[in-house]
Amino acid sequence: MEYTDALGTTHRADPDARIVSLVPSITELLCDLGLAAQLVGRTGFCIHPAEVVRAIPKVGGTKDVNVDKIRKLAPTHLVVNIDENEKPTVELLAEFIPNIVVTHPLRPRDNLDLARLMGGVFCREQAAADWCAAFEAEYALLRAMPPGRPQTMLYCIWQDPWMTISRDTYIARMLEEIGWSVPDLGEVRYPRFEWSPELLAKVDGVLLSSEPYRFTEAHADALEKQIGKPVLLVDGEMMSWYGSRSLQGLRYLRELAQR
Repeated sequence: MEYTDALGTTHRADPDARIVSLVPSITELLCDLGLAAQLVGRTGFCIHPAEVVRAIPKVGGTKDVNVDKIRKLAPTHLVVNIDENEKPTVELLAEFIPNIVVTHPLRPRDNLDLARLMGGVFCREQAAADWCAAFEAEYALLRAMPPGRPQTMLYCIWQDPWMTISRDTYIARMLEEIGWSVPDLGEVRYPRFEWSPELLAKVDGVLLSSEPYRFTEAHADALEKQIGKPVLLVDGEMMSWYGSRSLQGLRYLRELAQR
């Protein structure tokens, strides 16, 4: 069989694939599908599952990879993501890696296609089917919740400069599952912004993510006093990591909606 990735490229199933993953959340999914032994490289940000990835060689970060180290690992497949990895780097790696599998989940249910793609290309179809069944069960529990009050929340991912997310992101689509939206700040996927009375008038509250910037409860308390709006610290992994962690993410959304 053949399987189609986010760019429309088709891939044949390969039970003997040697995989380098440059996507932390997908590294975790590959491990959970039973593919840890075929992962020959991962980024330093691929930290889950900790006891498993410890034995997999690091090849740099998601954007500053060590090309020579990857070349020596002789992978047959490279797994990348449109948002997380830079196109020039991927094009350079494509010169010596035969198969580049591109991913781009934009909404929670895209995790089903992601799992089927990974399970299909790397011959773990049954494990992927089992994972999809678990996802559907968690998603059904989320959809069964009584609808809450619609709210507009400013989701902050960085400060100095302050940065947020657009509506065209996985995180925004996660928030939509519980009736929360993000303010429209233009076409940029991760826009910068300045605090202003006009912006605050558009939002009901602020969410500070624990990643990529390491916001803490102290940041949340200080900002709440500064802007006079509710500020909540949220787990960035639960909100932004697709793949395996999305199962916990769906549970986390249920908890978030009830706060």
